[in-house]
Amino acid sequence: MRLVMVSGEPSGDRLGAPLIRALKARGPVEVTGVGGPLMQEAGLVPLFDNDELAVMGLAEVVPKIPALLARIRQTADHVTEVRPDALITVDSPSFGLRVAAKARAADPGLKTIHYVAPSVWAWRPGRAKHMAAYVDHVLALLPFEPPWMTDAGMTCDFVGHPVIEHPVPDEAARAALRADLGIGDRPMLVILPGSRNGEVSRIAPPFGEVLARVQAQVPGLVAVVPAAGNVADAVKAQAASWPGEVRVLDPRGMSPAASEARKFAAFAACDAALAASGTVSLELAAMGAPQVIAYRMNPLTAWIAERLIKVKYASLVNILLDAPVAPEFLQRHFTPDAAAGAVTRLLTDKAAAQAQRSRAAEALEMLGRGGPAPSERAADSVLRALGRG
Repeated sequence: MRLVMVSGEPSGDRLGAPLIRALKARGPVEVTGVGGPLMQEAGLVPLFDNDELAVMGLAEVVPKIPALLARIRQTADHVTEVRPDALITVDSPSFGLRVAAKARAADPGLKTIHYVAPSVWAWRPGRAKHMAAYVDHVLALLPFEPPWMTDAGMTCDFVGHPVIEHPVPDEAARAALRADLGIGDRPMLVILPGSRNGEVSRIAPPFGEVLARVQAQVPGLVAVVPAAGNVADAVKAQAASWPGEVRVLDPRGMSPAASEARKFAAFAACDAALAASGTVSLELAAMGAPQVIAYRMNPLTAWIAERLIKVKYASLVNILLDAPVAPEFLQRHFTPDAAAGAVTRLLTDKAAAQAQRSRAAEALEMLGRGGPAPSERAADSVLRALGRG
């Protein structure tokens, strides 16, 4: 079987890699396309690395439009040349779905599969009907998404969220991480200012202000910052001005599997986390880390988003439970004092931290924890869609 897979950012890389491995376990498969280090390690032969595609927000995207359009054309041309059994686009719809549309226009018989249903339940519901013109099948991460896709004319399976696939590091792994970082039994706060340069430049400075306020209330606190490789230098530059003891985890020079394992060990070992909104909030929940979510978009992007988004929460844990389980501070509500108060409470009030963990566990069950691995379900769904199940 020959597949082309396309992932435009780190979240898609983390989704695509286990799917490649699960498909390979079911039979011979050649995979080419676009992906990051995890997908490449799993067997994808890349056209180019996806780091250059990791941009977010209108103001950030506009200067890169010519380069992005060129990469879309290059990738679509590759699909036409290879004539795969299927094109599988993974997350990053602004890139992947444009590739799918171009490739389908060139080859109307191309089978197309999109992994991660677009959040039409949150904003722009018309997107589902639009993408049905060039997408045949969807792999949904959330249990309430399939009806939105099938109503638009596509087939869709709920496969579960891959975050539940990661094993939770045991006590020995957590203790080893703390020992390696020289933390011991002191309070540990994980800080995650984003995986794109634009996010880091906007979010890291106020995160530093939050850290200063928390340190004043929590003696001995150590901040640990697991950085994505593409923003490691930017994170280090920002963290250099933060007060107190700060450990930046730079994944460069490590294998993707080793850096991922260290990141999850940090999540599981911490007493609390302060994170930018995104998939990382689910990863923290899966590792049992109580968290506070804080985020700032570019003002123009935020102005547009506020008029389009139709959900109350940013964190998927909160969306699934329809409750503010993890405190959120977004845009103008994100002030260092407010966020610091919420972080300090999780670090000093064990009952509050445990209450968040318990509620988050409910959300993880809704995402498939306790059942078959999402990558296995996704692989089976792909094969059924191709008539090979």
